[in-house]
Amino acid sequence: LPQAAGHEIASCFTGTGCAYVELPFLQRLEAIVMERPKFRRAFLHPRYWLMWSGFAVFWLVAQLPYAVLLVMGRGLGRLMAVVAKSRRHIVQRNLELCLPHLTAAERHALLIRNFESTGIAFFEMAMSWWWAKPRLRKLAQIEGLEHLRQAQADGQGVILMAVHFTTLEIGAALLGQVHTIDAMYREHDNPLFDYIQRHSRERHNLDATAIERDDVRGMLKVLRAGRAVWYAPDQDYGRKQSIFVPLFGVTAATVTATSKFARLGKARVIPFTQKRLADGSGYQLVIHPPLQDFPGDSEEADCLRINQWIESVILANPEQYLWAHRRFKTRPEGQPKLY
Repeated sequence: LPQAAGHEIASCFTGTGCAYVELPFLQRLEAIVMERPKFRRAFLHPRYWLMWSGFAVFWLVAQLPYAVLLVMGRGLGRLMAVVAKSRRHIVQRNLELCLPHLTAAERHALLIRNFESTGIAFFEMAMSWWWAKPRLRKLAQIEGLEHLRQAQADGQGVILMAVHFTTLEIGAALLGQVHTIDAMYREHDNPLFDYIQRHSRERHNLDATAIERDDVRGMLKVLRAGRAVWYAPDQDYGRKQSIFVPLFGVTAATVTATSKFARLGKARVIPFTQKRLADGSGYQLVIHPPLQDFPGDSEEADCLRINQWIESVILANPEQYLWAHRRFKTRPEGQPKLY
């Protein structure tokens, strides 16, 4: 971390080496981020017993060999493709809009593979939450880590620009073992689920922090402190904070926050991608070089540039993208709904 205002400096060891951090800054950081989850005696109340039982079964299943979990995940995904009719319709519609060059048969085959990938994601979540760290680490092939470390050495914050692939959960866990990554977070309505989820995610790097999703000021302070924050601008967040630019040739409400965070947080934008390897050997994580000349002259140009990048990474691995999101739900005035 870069040195903040003040004089008292403490040496602390993190997962990525030795960093010198001023104590007043650490106190301010604690005021920015969400309080770490704590176990409460109330979680032992009978109303939580069914959930505890579900987690116990999920934990046991997650201990199976990786190859077995992949097979089970594909089976679960195929079942979801049959019973989750509303989600199936969204996936089918998105594929029609974004990949019109494919035949109907090709889109159907892609839809099935996409649901299989979604099914696997449930087991990947359990793996990332409960597998021993060394066992999980064996699945990772990480490239481009030097880009994050260079930004850290330069004292610059990083917007780790990602997209919502179905491998999101396990990708974050694997990267978190080698470099501190913060994230914006919305608290879950169920307090026990929220505790299990946050505790399991943060175990990979105890220096990681969670920022309230709507706390823009906190986000900027963390970036200015020289930290890396995972951020995905590929979803529809409504008309208020977006402008309309093309995505796969379809007019899409695209958030302008990436440019604003980069400018106001004085941060580099470093693209990040991940994929599940087809041979079943694990995952490839790639930290790409920082975007040059970003932000640019206009938010519209920046959003178009981001959407073009999103298109390229989706086309490179379409079956693992989260097509079940209604990406085009917000329409310009006068245009009909697409779902």
